[in-house]
Amino acid sequence: MAQIHHQIVIVGGGAAGISVAAALLRKGHDRLLDIAIIEPSDHHYYQPAFTLVGAGAYPMADTRRAERTLIPDGVSWIKATARGFVPDANIVMLTSGNSVTYDYLVICPGLQCDWDAIPGLKDSLGENGVCSNYSPAFAEYTWECQRGLKPGAKALFTQPAMPIKCPGAPQKAAYLAADHLKRAGIRHLCDVRFLTQAPAIFGVPFYAKELVKIAAAHGIDVHYQHNLVEIDGRARRAVFEVTGGDRASTRVAFDYDMLHVTPPQSTPAALKGSPVSNAAGFVEVDAHSLRHVKYPNIFGLGDAAATANSKTAAAVRKQAPVVARNLLHLIAGSTVEAGYDGYASCPLTTAYGKVLMAEFIYGGKPTPTLPLDPRKERNLNWIIKKYGLPRLYWDYMLKGYESFPGHDTSYVDPAS
Repeated sequence: MAQIHHQIVIVGGGAAGISVAAALLRKGHDRLLDIAIIEPSDHHYYQPAFTLVGAGAYPMADTRRAERTLIPDGVSWIKATARGFVPDANIVMLTSGNSVTYDYLVICPGLQCDWDAIPGLKDSLGENGVCSNYSPAFAEYTWECQRGLKPGAKALFTQPAMPIKCPGAPQKAAYLAADHLKRAGIRHLCDVRFLTQAPAIFGVPFYAKELVKIAAAHGIDVHYQHNLVEIDGRARRAVFEVTGGDRASTRVAFDYDMLHVTPPQSTPAALKGSPVSNAAGFVEVDAHSLRHVKYPNIFGLGDAAATANSKTAAAVRKQAPVVARNLLHLIAGSTVEAGYDGYASCPLTTAYGKVLMAEFIYGGKPTPTLPLDPRKERNLNWIIKKYGLPRLYWDYMLKGYESFPGHDTSYVDPAS
């Protein structure tokens, strides 16, 4: 069993891990930093575009790049999976049986999709009308299902309990499908339903008010507090459990022609029951400095961090520079700073050519970047979503740049 050492070890080579490594090198260019990334995947995906792939509006090939081309020069790539953490001894154990020691650790492995959590889902996925934009293997099947809908079709779109990656994505798929049917001239002949485990359509009330109106304008039947619990793919039947109200714990079934499933999600096995995690398996960090609350040489960010922000790439874009700065402060013996305000952005595709850009910080306070009414769907936002944000991701965020347009924390809701 081999053991190697690096000054800074980053667990996870997704958006968070690559961005932190690049930011460290850019900010600490005058220092000799020894950085390693632990990541098993050969390919890296721009996941925010999967919704567009599932609507036939973006090529899957453009979402994928080789992991080796993204890891910054000078950073070691440990092509392995973390198995566990021994923070008192500064050790990361690997599934290979080897281990890595560190001076400083950054934990950002993201969330995993638990396809086995719903009986019938794994066996049905990719056939019998069961699709999901949450997998690069099946997002194109979403488009196949959508364009195959005929008059009289029933299309269901589900959302499980939080936290999930990009909480707005499940309803985006519903809006785009409804708009597709409208453009095909058969919307009035089809049944489109959005079934969410939550009691509201979106977690930020400021935007939820508008999204309720948008769903109604599309004629989408929204079912609150309905959680998908079973799928019979051959019969094309989905079973839901009511999670609140007078009918709590009862089960209802719906037939479907298309079933878009957002799977339950959780942190990787290495974090479950780990001393670095809370009871739910998320890395316990300070909400603003992103430094671990117990182990001062550990930081966490991204989807696996126990922060109350929405789990989006935009959140990582704001978190990564904070972690990089604070790590360099720590190495230099200076004070760690609170720099993250909970910013996240959900570009909600409400139709082909329209996006509502939901931006907010901790507490659900709206913080728009552009000086425009953030409640409105705009073609400009679609252009930003489809063309601007991918470039921002690949060419700036993953390259460690921090100079992005700032969000307006002084914005006041006109209705307040």
